[in-house]
Amino acid sequence: MRKLVPFLALALLVGLVACGGGGSTSTGGDAQAGEQIFTGEASPSCSSCHSLEPDVTIVGPSLAGIASVAGQMVSGQSAEEYLHESIVDPDAYVVEGFPSGLMPSNYGTQLSEQQINDLVAYLMTLN
Repeated sequence: MRKLVPFLALALLVGLVACGGGGSTSTGGDAQAGEQIFTGEASPSCSSCHSLEPDVTIVGPSLAGIASVAGQMVSGQSAEEYLHESIVDPDAYVVEGFPSGLMPSNYGTQLSEQQINDLVAYLMTLN
């Protein structure tokens, strides 16, 4: 039985990855679903205002490398918490050089909690 346990664990891991279970975060978000929200499901889409290219401003700040810096934006907040709050309450912290009220404030009601978690998971892949 002891030799069977590692095999079962490996089989479970392979099964989770094959079924898409490998792309979730601690918040329960799915990065692939979040990418779809980023590019089109939100209205307006995140990509219509945020570039993924470094130092490229469309309307809002570039999100290139956001996963690497989000945890340092607000003292005491993890990267995931900062990103979540930035989506549901975009004026809670405004990036220097951008005015408050620029980002739509209705994503917290327009998107479900799962969609927000998916979007955060996607943003966490942007290193």
